[in-house]
Amino acid sequence: MNRHPIAVALRALRQTLWGPDAPPGRPLLARWPRLARYAAPVGLLAALGLFWITLAVESSDWGLPIPIAVLFAAMTVAPLLALPRRPLLAWRLTVLALLICTFNAPTDTPGPWTPPLALGSIAVVAVVLARVDRPVLAWVVAITAVPVLTLVHPENRAAVLALLGALAIVGDLIRRNRLSRRALAAQTELSEREQERRAVLEERTRIARELHDVVAHHMSLIAVQAETAPYRLTDVPAPVAAEFVAIAASARDALTDMRRLLGVLRSESSGRQTAPQPDLTDLGAMIDAARRAGLPVTLDAAGGHDGQVPAPVGLAAYRIVQEGLANAARHAVGAAVRVTVRTGPSGLGVRVENSPADVRPTTDGGSGHGLTGMRERATSLGGTFTAGPLPDGGYAVAAELPYDAEGGDV
Repeated sequence: MNRHPIAVALRALRQTLWGPDAPPGRPLLARWPRLARYAAPVGLLAALGLFWITLAVESSDWGLPIPIAVLFAAMTVAPLLALPRRPLLAWRLTVLALLICTFNAPTDTPGPWTPPLALGSIAVVAVVLARVDRPVLAWVVAITAVPVLTLVHPENRAAVLALLGALAIVGDLIRRNRLSRRALAAQTELSEREQERRAVLEERTRIARELHDVVAHHMSLIAVQAETAPYRLTDVPAPVAAEFVAIAASARDALTDMRRLLGVLRSESSGRQTAPQPDLTDLGAMIDAARRAGLPVTLDAAGGHDGQVPAPVGLAAYRIVQEGLANAARHAVGAAVRVTVRTGPSGLGVRVENSPADVRPTTDGGSGHGLTGMRERATSLGGTFTAGPLPDGGYAVAAELPYDAEGGDV
């Protein structure tokens, strides 16, 4: 005999009767915070009103003594007060009230309960059935049916049981829909985080590849100059020539190690990337291509220190301008774009801004791939990167890329 269903049913019964309460779930007025702040005082006033109505009905119409009427009125209101945070406790109090608050009920009433208790019980049961899982839901329905079968008039029993069954079906559907939406939201968040992490890794990999190409060029020059120095220079002492040979060997070893690391970074389908990397001198060609594509863009370049800008900084500036133009073309259709490049003795500033457009700029603001790549490029060189909307409705990205002008290196 399979005891697993029995064990599940017994655990559900323990939770139903005295176990931990069901989670309250999201507040009903969470989407309207201004209304939510008035929910507590309005609820207390409503509970006080139900208390006085119940007290009047039971003392005047039912003829109960005042102390008993006060007790029954309190038992009617207590489940509603506990319902927002303790739904299972509210249901337990409701069942207790349904079993006790039946004295001196008029014979012509459809049920032995006051209208506030009957309507409040329906509300409590409906909320609880939308909060608990199926095993607990089955016990809640079964136990709630006990006072219905024993105290409700036989002519009204079927209607009340049908209402209870409908509440159970609707509550289960609501709970399953809520769990599905919660799982979908969690999966979406996980997917977005994975995409962002993947974008960062891909951008870092691409930066590493491009930096390798730039550094490899300089290392190759060092190796060639060191190897040819003894032939180009006259009267080179033997120790100095040996030192040149050692420098060339170290440069070749460094190139070999970098190529080995690059082989790990490159995918099998990417192939070798041997084309020269762009720099600041290629900005004009890129701006002209953007204009031919229909993007109204202007270039403002000043500084006079182009020759002192290291290759990695020039490459990063080029890529930042390239991504900024692409974002403007995608998210600010028809807007005028201004590219500003300022080269100084110890750093380079890049700024891409667009005027307001019919389509509001929706660049990712740091959560997507475009700005993530630009930020990675700037911070990898020890610089800063900012992005955000402008007061006039446009959008701007800006980067400050420092370098050492004397050494010509980052």
